[in-house]
Amino acid sequence: MNKHVFDKSKLPSRHVSVGPERAPHRSFYYAMGMTAEEIAQPFIGVATCWNEAAPCNISLNRQAQAAKLGVKNAAGTPREFTTITVTDGIAMGHEGMRSSLASREAISDSVELTMRGHCYDALVGLAGCDKSLPGMMMAMVRLNVPSVFIYGGSILPGRMNDKDVTVQDVFEAVGQHQAGTLSTCELEKLEAVACPSAGACGGQFTANTMACVAEAIGLALPNSTGAPAPYESRDQYAIAAGEAVMNLLEKNIRARDIVTMKSLENAARVVACTGGSTNAGLHLPAIAHEAGLEFYLDDVCDIFRDTPYFVDLKPGGQYVAKDLYEVGGVPVVMKELRKAGLMHEDCITATGRSMGEELDLIEREADGRVIYPVETPITKTGGVVGLKGNLAPEGAIVKVAGISAQHQIFTGPARVFECEEDAFEAVKQRAYEEGDVLVIRNEGPSGGPGMREMLSTTAALSGQGMGKKVALITDGRFSGATRGFCVGHVGPEAAAGGPIALINTGDVVTINAISGELSVALSDEELAERKAKWKGPRETIYASGALWKYAQLVGATYKGAVTHPGAKAERHEYFDL
Repeated sequence: MNKHVFDKSKLPSRHVSVGPERAPHRSFYYAMGMTAEEIAQPFIGVATCWNEAAPCNISLNRQAQAAKLGVKNAAGTPREFTTITVTDGIAMGHEGMRSSLASREAISDSVELTMRGHCYDALVGLAGCDKSLPGMMMAMVRLNVPSVFIYGGSILPGRMNDKDVTVQDVFEAVGQHQAGTLSTCELEKLEAVACPSAGACGGQFTANTMACVAEAIGLALPNSTGAPAPYESRDQYAIAAGEAVMNLLEKNIRARDIVTMKSLENAARVVACTGGSTNAGLHLPAIAHEAGLEFYLDDVCDIFRDTPYFVDLKPGGQYVAKDLYEVGGVPVVMKELRKAGLMHEDCITATGRSMGEELDLIEREADGRVIYPVETPITKTGGVVGLKGNLAPEGAIVKVAGISAQHQIFTGPARVFECEEDAFEAVKQRAYEEGDVLVIRNEGPSGGPGMREMLSTTAALSGQGMGKKVALITDGRFSGATRGFCVGHVGPEAAAGGPIALINTGDVVTINAISGELSVALSDEELAERKAKWKGPRETIYASGALWKYAQLVGATYKGAVTHPGAKAERHEYFDL
């Protein structure tokens, strides 16, 4: 390819590489084996969330090398650095899950600080697991530099008894084991085969949902998120991403040129039609916040409500990310949305071309098995629904993909638990009744702290065959792998004195995913009376350290649970300093 010669006089890296006064800085670069030519080129941060915590991130190190090759091919100088990840599959079901959502902010902050400290001109970001994807995209939008996102790729499905299996099956098998319907031997066999490779969880759980978001929002190259992590072809996507970021730098196309209100709406459409994770209702507002846009839970849910659900992926459906990739991936999904007039085509993408131009290049059509034609969807409304009412004045969210219409309305007595552990213990002991609405409170962003996911509890219910016979609501979150009638993100959270803090066991709760209602059969007067007697937020054991700091800073769930004022309060642009 033709190499562009860049003028560094307007780029951030001039501060660390140009002019006689930067001789000491250049000494450091020579110490790392860099040439004068490399020092004279733009510096491109190549950030990964590589670690040995889980299979989601284990292949990112290798993919980063391919991305660096792409940057070098296009006359850039890549500088690799790493940040943290907290992997939900391992953090699930214990105190470690409190670190998960807070890690999203730590990732964004550490990428921002590294880029600022070393004056890098553009960013290629690689991420593999639930919070690292939005965390990396938030950093791109916050810095507003030319940016390309790379997903590490999904895990291959395991096989057992001639069926594809995922980690979701193992979580649910724990419930079957507790119920006495699965032997220890069978559980051990399943755990040994469920996760056969590197990569993030294979269903349309949070990682793959946010990977689809990365393509739909325009920060990732078309079809780049679909290939499973072990596929050698991922190297080609990484090389292309490295070249693409140099093209964006040349054209001065920055992250906020790509992430706009229209592209956020495109992303929400893709979440809805694929039956994606409820966590997108948290991460899309947070990404928008970094661009100074108000795109809250309500806005996300409005789009979910009028988007057909037509991609048959686990946990609500049958297939995994590899299957979606094999039938054409996210571009074919977006092509179907375009047929229904549900895509903004004028949004710019990481290729430098518009979304419409990209979709014009897609020749494949819906296969009718994994991707249904948009005219004959699985259901006419999205797989995720927003709820509001006197129990959730700031809203809540529920995944209904795979739940029949008659099971989308539920009224029953509340059975209140003060934390997830209490609820899990009750489920394990079968200390609940069919028809109950299990309420888990004090698990919000501040009150948790950390807004834990409840997969262990919901999977145990599913494993006991009770997923459709009870409902569950929480001010915490649910895993993208959660099945059953489970309402999360109830706001205001209990720690803020929201109505979820005031209800008692036996109060009658109604959840109606068809009309969008979440209410408790209490008058405004009764709720006000209880609020006056409320003793304030429950004390937690987190009185110092990162989680204490997070609890002090974190804002409302419906705004994305963010920890700083965002782009609206900015007084400078990093790139232009």
